[in-house]
Amino acid sequence: MRILAVSDIESEYYYDFYKPGRLDGIDLIIACGDLKVSYLEFLVTMAKCPLLYVHGNHDENFKRAPEGCICIDDMLYKFNGLRIIGLGGSHRYRNGKYMFTEKQMHRRILKLLPSIFFNRGFDILVTHAPARHLNDIDSQAHRGFECFNKLLNKYRPSYFFHGHIHRNYGTSIPQKTKHGDTTVINAFNHCVIEI
Repeated sequence: MRILAVSDIESEYYYDFYKPGRLDGIDLIIACGDLKVSYLEFLVTMAKCPLLYVHGNHDENFKRAPEGCICIDDMLYKFNGLRIIGLGGSHRYRNGKYMFTEKQMHRRILKLLPSIFFNRGFDILVTHAPARHLNDIDSQAHRGFECFNKLLNKYRPSYFFHGHIHRNYGTSIPQKTKHGDTTVINAFNHCVIEI
């Protein structure tokens, strides 16, 4: 299965300079937040595959939900045998609809535990913010969530997709890294992976 992960900025390769057929062979698109509604709708139309998304901290400007796309915030979603959990938003650094304290994000995870238990875990964690000390930056706006680390350590999913940390913030920000058994993907701009 080929997954296209996108986040934070609209990829020119898949939007401004799009060529027909460029999305052929993509089986699933995962959007990790802070993208325009029109871009998400374009991708899901051109790719002819499902697009799952979580909200980013700037997505309070959405006037409407993107047509043809599936919001997986606060749920466990199944696709072709994959169990996928979505937890959008970032650390609260100002008042905002998709900004949370560590305690609030922890409560969101607690509400998902029955679904995780019933489905015997999950395969992919999709968030906007990273986990603490795992691709994050030590500022209030770009700090990762410690409760994501606990979730990763307990359930050891195969993949963790996040956005929020722009790779142009510094030369040492990786697109792919490992955390135990989990492959961590920073979906800034775009990344294609094979599962």
